[in-house]
Amino acid sequence: MTILCVRFQLPPMYEAALPQLLGVLEEFTPVVEALPPDGALADLRGAERYFGRDAVELASVIRVRALALYGVDCVIGAGPSPMPARMALRDARPGLTRAVPEGAVAEFLAGKPVAALPGVGTATARTLCEYGLDTLGRVAAAPLSTLQRLVGAKTGRELHEKANGVDRGRVVPNGVSRSLAADRPFDRDELDPGRHRRALLSAAEELGTRLRAVDKICRTLTLTVRYADRSATTRSRTLKEPTAHSAALTRAAYDMYEALGLQRARVRSIALRAEGLASAEQASHQLTFDPVDEKVRRIEEVADRARAKFGPRAVMPGSLAA
Repeated sequence: MTILCVRFQLPPMYEAALPQLLGVLEEFTPVVEALPPDGALADLRGAERYFGRDAVELASVIRVRALALYGVDCVIGAGPSPMPARMALRDARPGLTRAVPEGAVAEFLAGKPVAALPGVGTATARTLCEYGLDTLGRVAAAPLSTLQRLVGAKTGRELHEKANGVDRGRVVPNGVSRSLAADRPFDRDELDPGRHRRALLSAAEELGTRLRAVDKICRTLTLTVRYADRSATTRSRTLKEPTAHSAALTRAAYDMYEALGLQRARVRSIALRAEGLASAEQASHQLTFDPVDEKVRRIEEVADRARAKFGPRAVMPGSLAA
């Protein structure tokens, strides 16, 4: 077992702590792939030899350090490659690493439903189940030619290999997401525009915090409003200047929302996505000579330093809008 799949148990709005938590993993190996908003893959092949401990023992040390330094617990799956490590994570519990030994991957997969395999969508799973291939054990035992007739040549081959425990994936260090998303579902279909706007404010603050934490700016903001009848409206806006400033993201989100002209719409969820990410070094800030704007930016800087020093709970959600 050389690969760990770690999911940090971050509360909503605290995903900006992920870069610091990735630093805990990077103390053991430079081969770390971020899985935003709250996870990562880590290849410990070199670490096992260097520290003289196996991946499960190292996972225990990682868990203790994350708790001690940031007050964040985590669940961890371990396996010989990324796929079984990801699937083992689903069976893991806080304080206990779920490990799949190298020679037991096929046995571990056999009883899993076919939809549990990463990359198998609803349509593919439904097609396989219609022919009685409802578990990965049955898929593994099926002839390759049968799978290829059902789901296509390429998909069939990949499915056959993965069901038999063959994983050609690898951990790609420093993988950078091209977008960040924040979703705000409502407990019930929401009619109140005031609640819609509060959800937009919360999502924009989250995106701004996460962008600043990874030293990124975004060029485009996309708003998706999902309704009670399962339909959705999506609008995108190119920002006047690329930014990670929460107030600017909030203004753009409000403008897109107002442009929709919703009349007593029953909204199920609101989502914002920051796209066109680039390094913050490329950012240019247009001077406005507005003391309120400069004050908000200084408050953001203080809040970000507090999160970095005291952990993700240092600043309460919505406090910057006060």
